[in-house]
Amino acid sequence: MKIVVDQYVPLPDERLAEFAEIVRLEPEAITASAVRDADALIIRTRTIVNEALLSGSKVHFVATATIGFDHIDTSFCKKHGIVWTSCPGCNAQAVCDYVEEALNSLNAIGTLGVVGVGHIGSLVARMAERKGMKVLLNDPPEKMGVDLAEIAEKCDYITFHTPLTKAPHPYPTYHLCDAAFLAKCKPNATIINAARGGIVDEPALLQSGKRCVIDCWENEPHINVQLLQSPQTALASYHIAGYSLAGKINASQMCLDALCKHFALPRISMPLPQKEGDCAEGWLKRVSDQLKATPEQFELLRKKYKLR
Repeated sequence: MKIVVDQYVPLPDERLAEFAEIVRLEPEAITASAVRDADALIIRTRTIVNEALLSGSKVHFVATATIGFDHIDTSFCKKHGIVWTSCPGCNAQAVCDYVEEALNSLNAIGTLGVVGVGHIGSLVARMAERKGMKVLLNDPPEKMGVDLAEIAEKCDYITFHTPLTKAPHPYPTYHLCDAAFLAKCKPNATIINAARGGIVDEPALLQSGKRCVIDCWENEPHINVQLLQSPQTALASYHIAGYSLAGKINASQMCLDALCKHFALPRISMPLPQKEGDCAEGWLKRVSDQLKATPEQFELLRKKYKLR
């Protein structure tokens, strides 16, 4: 058995190598030719899993060490009997911590609107309530909270925690935060996107002049530099809101569990590496200054980011 693994997904390779050949590749090197004779893939969002990648390959199992799975063509996988899995909730606390750091940095008071109240959104809501903020929730699929218009009209801070979906999905979230939504927002409202690039219409956000905190961008790594360096962007980062030691280990363990179940292997447990990253007060401001100074290094900064 051969498993192709994204270079940046931590796994106990020596233990896994007892059962399979492990091939570690940079995300950009996970190509159709590289996976043709593989049985399984363990990837992140940088690998687009679709017909172009998998057609003619032996791959019949794909695990993404991420919450989101919009980089996987699930219809193609289903049609060709390819089992796929993601890691919902793996980094929920890390993203909540990111939002809390953003709110702390901005000395946030008032009402927080939480759009999407799943693993992450529910943690964010409880955190904001502990901070003394009033919280309004919006989650139509769960029939929870108020409508989006009320979020826009009443909230001082609005944070998005939905998956990225497009029509004909019954609840499309692509450009959910668009020009019409932004026009309804309070003049001094702050928009936070630590969910998925594409949920926020970035040109519309730029034109609106609304203050924002952006971790997830459209067209990564070729991000909107005009928005990044605009005075309205209070804080910015390179898609690392969910990058924590616990989140990374959780995701890897979930991928391992799914892999072992699919291939009928004994359970393999993740070791706990030593934390290296910066989680001291003001860490997000330091990350933001770094990205604003070197936006062309978005992908390199992301690869070298030390888990907090």
